[in-house]
Amino acid sequence: MITQRPTSPISPNLPKVDRRTLIGAAMFGTAFAAVPLAAQQSAGGFTHSVASGEPGANSVLLWTRYVHGADAATLTFEVAEDIEFSRVVSGGTAEASRTRDFCAKATAEGLSPDRWYYYRFVAESGAVSPTGRTRTLPEGPSARFRLAVVGCSNIGFGWFNAYAHIAQADDVDLIVHTGDYLYEYGTGVYPSAKQELAGRETAPQTEIVALADYRTRYASYRADTDLQRLHQLFPMIAVPDDHESANDSYVDGAENHQPASEGSWGVRKAAAMQAYREWLPISDEPWAAYDIGDLATLFRLETRVTARSKPFDLGAVIKRGDGDPARIQAAFEAFRDDEWRDPSRTLMGTAQEAWLAEGMKRSRNSGKVWQVLAQQVLMTSLSTSDAVLDGVNAQFPAYIRTLLENSVAASKAGLPFNMDAWDGYPAARERLLGSAQEAEANLIVLAGDSHNAWASDLTNMGAGAGVEFAGHSVSSPGFENTLPWIKAQDLAADSVARNAQLKWAETSQRGYMAVELTPTRATSEYRFLNSIKVRSATLASAKRISTEAGSQKLDIG
Repeated sequence: MITQRPTSPISPNLPKVDRRTLIGAAMFGTAFAAVPLAAQQSAGGFTHSVASGEPGANSVLLWTRYVHGADAATLTFEVAEDIEFSRVVSGGTAEASRTRDFCAKATAEGLSPDRWYYYRFVAESGAVSPTGRTRTLPEGPSARFRLAVVGCSNIGFGWFNAYAHIAQADDVDLIVHTGDYLYEYGTGVYPSAKQELAGRETAPQTEIVALADYRTRYASYRADTDLQRLHQLFPMIAVPDDHESANDSYVDGAENHQPASEGSWGVRKAAAMQAYREWLPISDEPWAAYDIGDLATLFRLETRVTARSKPFDLGAVIKRGDGDPARIQAAFEAFRDDEWRDPSRTLMGTAQEAWLAEGMKRSRNSGKVWQVLAQQVLMTSLSTSDAVLDGVNAQFPAYIRTLLENSVAASKAGLPFNMDAWDGYPAARERLLGSAQEAEANLIVLAGDSHNAWASDLTNMGAGAGVEFAGHSVSSPGFENTLPWIKAQDLAADSVARNAQLKWAETSQRGYMAVELTPTRATSEYRFLNSIKVRSATLASAKRISTEAGSQKLDIG
């Protein structure tokens, strides 16, 4: 049976239930009277509620954490059409073992497409987990599908009000997390001690390097009530960015990894990815594709630690000029015409590039309208102007001054400023966009990482290749923190005027994107929260930007 949402963006078409059953079931959301999540965690050994992900038309992956005294415990899971679990349609077992930090995952199969389900885990002791809700993907003709796109959630900077609003609005089918689910820094680094919001401390206090550190940090983040509720309400597809391991990571290292004091990068990377896969409702496959009826194929990409070449360092290029402005300019021009364009440099690696190219062709040939990339970093090209230096003085941290000075110097030579984004890998970007053009794809790129909101027309070799909806952060600061002397509207106007692909920007507010796909149009509603410094799900504003299928252009509205 296919259940369709009504046209109202607020009230999903959920199974009807007797409200008296909700107290015992400990359900969730403003539409349901609920037992607080904190109270739910005291039941049995289910310490971090439940979660789901990796949805298909007939299956979904389920997650929980059950702490116990043995090395392993077998849990039973149940999936039902109703909250009372009187119509159980799938079930099985999952193991919560000490070797996986007591996290348990199992795939529920035999489900019907395009419908909501309820699920729970039961321990041998009789302890029952909180009840979760999940959804399968549609199959065949589909009129509409909605995504909430989130990313860059640093707990120390503020409340996860974006997550709270998603749960309250309850108007999406799936969560897409574009990475930086958590941050690796120790206390007082990012945020600084002055910036950290009271009550938003995390554990451990040191930078996380070993497997036990990463596990503790996940446990700390997953204790957040709004994050738990988000996972409890919706399935999630997630990609890791750099901070799940270390800042500006790549296949052989990271900016924030020092082998002399922190050991082998390979060991740290393996620990980071193990904890990530333990604690999130994701498969162990580094990349994957998900068919959303006849509407779209969503491609989950891995651009960080599998094959990414080392990001360029603009500061190293400046050093070649030995302090002489003319020589610095010449060094940047030589870099622009040679190393920067190196075709061997990659974010995804040859195997994933080939998989994606073939997948986009297959998606289009099967009649799907949209080809959507769930990935980490900005694909549009961005350069900056001298204006960003106007307010810089000695009071600003040296690393910020250096970053801005390097960005301006690069832009004068016709280079973009962020070498950690697709801008640092132009040949790889050309290959990807060329593959999309060859497939005649209706390409939508979803991105995070920058903490700011952007919307762009993507071009390749002078022709349209797709559009990009790049989302702002849940809580990590944007340019309002880095460039506080520039008004947000002035920075946005200057950025749009300077960069041909960029059509709109907002660099001072936190929130998320609500992306809607229909057979004729895709729309991103950029939703901005009123604040992250106090706990509130109130929106300050929203901006809707859309694209018509086949146009390869944005309608800013």
